Amino acid sequence: MSDIEFEKELKVTETGIAGLKVVELVVHGDSRGWFKENWQRAKMVAQGIPDLRVVQNNISFNAERGVTRGVHAEPWDKFVSVATGSVFGAWVDLRAGSATFGKVFTTTLDPSRAIYAPRGVGNSFQALEDGTAYTYLVDAYWSADLRGAYTFVNLADPALGIRWPIPLPEAILSEADRRHPYLRDVAPMAPKRTLVTGCNGQLGRAVRALAEERGISGTFDFCDIDSFDFSDPAAYASVDWDLYGTVINCGAYTAVDRAETPEGRVACWRANATGPALLARVCAEHGITLVHISSDYVFDGTRGLHDEAEAFSPINVYGQSKAAGDVAVSNCPRHYILRASWVIGDGHNFVRTMVGLSDRVADPDDQLNRVTVVDDQLGRLTFTRDMAEAILHLLGTDAPYGTYDCTGSGAVRSWADIARVCFEAANGNGDRVVPVGTDEYYAGAGGPVAPRPANSALDLGKLEAVGFHMPDWEQGLKVYLASLRGRR
Repeated sequence: MSDIEFEKELKVTETGIAGLKVVELVVHGDSRGWFKENWQRAKMVAQGIPDLRVVQNNISFNAERGVTRGVHAEPWDKFVSVATGSVFGAWVDLRAGSATFGKVFTTTLDPSRAIYAPRGVGNSFQALEDGTAYTYLVDAYWSADLRGAYTFVNLADPALGIRWPIPLPEAILSEADRRHPYLRDVAPMAPKRTLVTGCNGQLGRAVRALAEERGISGTFDFCDIDSFDFSDPAAYASVDWDLYGTVINCGAYTAVDRAETPEGRVACWRANATGPALLARVCAEHGITLVHISSDYVFDGTRGLHDEAEAFSPINVYGQSKAAGDVAVSNCPRHYILRASWVIGDGHNFVRTMVGLSDRVADPDDQLNRVTVVDDQLGRLTFTRDMAEAILHLLGTDAPYGTYDCTGSGAVRSWADIARVCFEAANGNGDRVVPVGTDEYYAGAGGPVAPRPANSALDLGKLEAVGFHMPDWEQGLKVYLASLRGRR
């Protein structure tokens, strides 16, 4: 048996290939043998190993020294460790679009050294001793059908430059491994796809536009309720969830007042609570990262500034359904909840409404000469373009999972303040906006009116701590209003 270094400290080392990590294991031993914690979730995740969702443990036994298994990239993440003997390992990045595509990393593994390899990084092992066995912990179930999703490269390719301890002419290889293509002819492994639900809403459109702008939309699939109703349990069987690494849920029921009606209440809870719960369950089962959008309405608005740790206190049906959805999503191990307020994007929204009303007030043939807008509800606008950028930042930087407040930065204003800016920009008639209290505004309402939180300002410190700064919403409003003028 190879010499094993006992009593090392648990340590994780980067390799130069993104996601490929060497793990020095703590092995306790003496003349009788040894013992180790081969996989210790809490300790290893704290050291930077992804939280592997282990579903299968495979063992490879190599009877003779020199057995060499070719460079295979499988469609799952894996943690490889040696049970007995030792191996020389070579890993090659075979992921499409990777900055290190074709890069090689080599090292020797024994019971005190393991490796974490992400999906699409090819692995090859050469047994250095008779009776060598190594194990794979993987996050997907193996099946013969999945072999068609593998990517291979020839372990003798001069372009790889792998220096095998036992020269390949002296090694024991399968004929299949000898026939694998050289790197120049390899079909790279495509990344897992991203599914965007609610793609026809304001945020869904912004996510699509940003993905197209960044040239990554080819790995995105977009759906709306007509093609995938995520609140319908029966709809889930029609989706191949193994294709996806991320789901961005942009779908929601947002008719706040209609949610107070009997039929609206059912529809609201179905979209905002049942649907996210179903998504959270399937994402948890398949190791998918779930991005979900929350709302300032999960709070009652009694605080001047809300942070992510504040307890839920919704005061209307919409807010209650959103809080329930947040609770469900938070049980998905890999989740981001982005909490927004006063969302503005490509679609029906407050700013567009105010511009339209300003035009009516400016029209001498229209009898409308002033507009009342509430001035006792305070918050900040959130532009969907900024939200989409925040989502891709969290995903792209592997930020810690959890909830992040995500609104425009800057001053806290009232709806009436925003309306004046819209009127002034549209027709110079901001003085036609009349501020009123919420009670007075809804005094003549013909249907149910949902109570609103008085203060909707959210604390952006947590999002900023992971390197993303939301733009000032007032600057964003100027740009948005200018874009609307260009369409008129």
